[in-house]
Amino acid sequence: MNTPTNGSAFSIQGLKKRYPGFSLGPLDLDLQPGVVLGLIGPNGAGKTTTLHCLIGLLVPEAGAITIFGRPNHPDDPRWRQDIGVVGEESGFFLRWTVEENLRFVGRFQPNWSDRRARGMAERFNLSMNKRVNELSKGNKAKLAIVAALGHAPHLLILDEPTAGLDPIVRAELLDMLWELQEDGEHAIFYSTHVLSDIERLADELVFLSDGQVIQRTAKDDLVESWRRISFRLVAAATLSLPGVIDHRQVRLEHHVTSRDYKATLEALRGLGAEAIEHARMSIDEIAVEILKGKGAPRVAAR
Repeated sequence: MNTPTNGSAFSIQGLKKRYPGFSLGPLDLDLQPGVVLGLIGPNGAGKTTTLHCLIGLLVPEAGAITIFGRPNHPDDPRWRQDIGVVGEESGFFLRWTVEENLRFVGRFQPNWSDRRARGMAERFNLSMNKRVNELSKGNKAKLAIVAALGHAPHLLILDEPTAGLDPIVRAELLDMLWELQEDGEHAIFYSTHVLSDIERLADELVFLSDGQVIQRTAKDDLVESWRRISFRLVAAATLSLPGVIDHRQVRLEHHVTSRDYKATLEALRGLGAEAIEHARMSIDEIAVEILKGKGAPRVAAR
């Protein structure tokens, strides 16, 4: 299968899916080859529903989804041939060996390569002769990655792939995903609560809350623009500064969170602030602030 890599890896337009008490969308989202897109949101935000609609496990009420230009229609399975999926539930036959499971998966993938799958298993020190019910949680995760990549897909969809894994196994999986991106032709859509993984891998981040995309941005832009800033200034507690979303004051000491630290620093210097210090924030910290949906600055003075 010669997959075009000059168009969208996937395109979601006007997606809607409803459950009692929850509504996803309308959702518009796309992903280009060569990009790792991290999907971030609290439990119940609609992340798994989005992924399941994308890979055809759920049928939306409205909207259109294409994979490399092909509609993800159940009557034409060709669009599935260039997708690899790793979810929290593996679906492997527990009493079968690793090799038996991989051969079974390969029967449904025209581009499957036993040699490729065996090579990845060897790299992971994953025994082909072990039964799945004898594998550790980490080795089951490795098997899921091998099964997803055995047919060399150009789009990899990951739903909490490293949840509960020890740091060594997580590092091995992330190394393989990092190498997968080196040719600039593969795309990864990555949903996880382990934001340290996102911080290492992702090029862009999309934040989902209550079934709606609230922000999409380049990861590096977020890391560069958000800061914790402290300073001394004789000013009222109602001090208004550009970019500031949180402001706490203890007498003359001020502590703020800014999503545009350069604008904040410029304003502070204009006001004659002293002892100005600023520190970068982690993706975890930034994500919390974005998902809390802060608008006007809050002030806690004492």
